[in-house]
Amino acid sequence: MHGIANVRWGKWLVCMALAVIPAGAWAADDAVLRTDFRVTTEDGVGIHVRQVAVRGHASGEPLILVHGARVPGIASFDLPVPGGSLAADLARRTQRPVYVMDARGYGGSDRPVAMSKPAEASPPLSRGYEVVRDLDAVVRAASRRSGHATVALLGWATGGMWVAYYASLHPERVGHLVLLNALYGGTSAHAMLGPGSSLSDPQHPGRLVPDVGGYARYTAAQLFPVWDRSIPVEDKASWRDPAVAEAYGAAAIASDPDASSTTPPSFRAPLGALEDSFYQANGRRLFDASSITARVLVIRSQLDFWSRPEDATGFAHDASHARSVQLLTLPDATHLVHLDRAQHGRDRLLDVVTGFLTDDGS
Repeated sequence: MHGIANVRWGKWLVCMALAVIPAGAWAADDAVLRTDFRVTTEDGVGIHVRQVAVRGHASGEPLILVHGARVPGIASFDLPVPGGSLAADLARRTQRPVYVMDARGYGGSDRPVAMSKPAEASPPLSRGYEVVRDLDAVVRAASRRSGHATVALLGWATGGMWVAYYASLHPERVGHLVLLNALYGGTSAHAMLGPGSSLSDPQHPGRLVPDVGGYARYTAAQLFPVWDRSIPVEDKASWRDPAVAEAYGAAAIASDPDASSTTPPSFRAPLGALEDSFYQANGRRLFDASSITARVLVIRSQLDFWSRPEDATGFAHDASHARSVQLLTLPDATHLVHLDRAQHGRDRLLDVVTGFLTDDGS
């Protein structure tokens, strides 16, 4: 699979070792400090959080990064290789604290008991109405630590749906909202999630297939086919640094202490995000954007396979009480633009998000 499927075990072990380096053991030459801690939700779930901040410059409205449906926060946003940490790059550019969280069922956060049982024994786990509780606990902790009444939220893919859902319920707590390749509910014509897809119930096409289960397991190699297909060149390494790709897969595996129970190793991901996304993609919106009052930036990668142009325009149409709404398409960028090479959209993404967060609109 373009340099991933045949990676030797020695390389994987090195990458896994890098992925589990304690936060305080990172190289000090970039002056970025990492602190891991936990918060507890109102319903008693422990949530893992990492603060990433530039030494001596952890001021300003805090920014919280929220992962998508499969891969948890650290693997998504803070890989220990050049070009692999959106969190560190945004901390340096914005001079504010950046927080990376794991929703319940992911990474270092508590997992539902059902995730220790066969997947078919439970319905999809970690639904959006639960994840907004996780977000609330992290938002309150970030506000206390920073002294700011509001936070900035950046959600990627399903994370974008979650942060917008949260911002609609708690508009007074969100000053800036960034949605990166997120669904909102454009039409039912979605190749991966719409009626007629493998996730659609043949008897009730507008419903998720009933036997999907509570969670799924993924190997590192399974993270790459859809990413590979979206890269419009044969040489994937010219678009995506192999070191970033290897670290991404290894960190995903290292995020689950049960990964070694299968051969090859695989990590668990709750499927509540998939159920919510299925309905969101088909027009059954979890929330109404008209409740949001933050400044909003909606970003789509031109080559994204998840969000659609109508998701962005529909959100902008409904966000009638937002302080401002900006729509941006990243030309020739993929769904995983934040992990692609700088010239393939990553630098542009950093420039745009930095400008948005540091301009208060006054």
